[in-house]
Amino acid sequence: QVQVVESGGGSVQPGGSLRLSCAASGTISSIDLMEWHRQVPGQERELVAAITRDRHTSYAASAKGRFTISRDNAKNTVFLQMNSLRPEDTAVYYCGMDVQRHWYLRAQRNWGQGTQVTVSS
Repeated sequence: QVQVVESGGGSVQPGGSLRLSCAASGTISSIDLMEWHRQVPGQERELVAAITRDRHTSYAASAKGRFTISRDNAKNTVFLQMNSLRPEDTAVYYCGMDVQRHWYLRAQRNWGQGTQVTVSS
C-alpha cells in the first residue's frame, strides 16, 4: 500500500509565498510522474505543475513564472514553491504520483488528501 501526504498549506496575504510538500511512503519501487493539481469547490480539478523523474517540468499558464515544482527522488517527495500568490490561487492543492510498487507492475496514480491554500488580505 502507498500513502501520499501533502503538507505546507495555509493562509497568506496576496504577494506572499508558500511551499507545499508531498511525500509518498509504503512499498515503492519507483515514481515517474509527480504532479500538483488544485480544485476550487464547484469547479473541476486543474493541473498546476508536473515533473518527471528526469526533472522535466511543465506548468499551467497561471503558474508559469510564479510557481516552481521540484522533487527529491531519494525521499519520494515533491515540492511546489509558490511565490507572488494571488487570491485566485486559493484552492485545495492535491499531489498526484504515478507509483510503481514493484518493477514488474505498472505504475498507478496515487493521490494525497489535499492541503488548503488561502490567499486573502
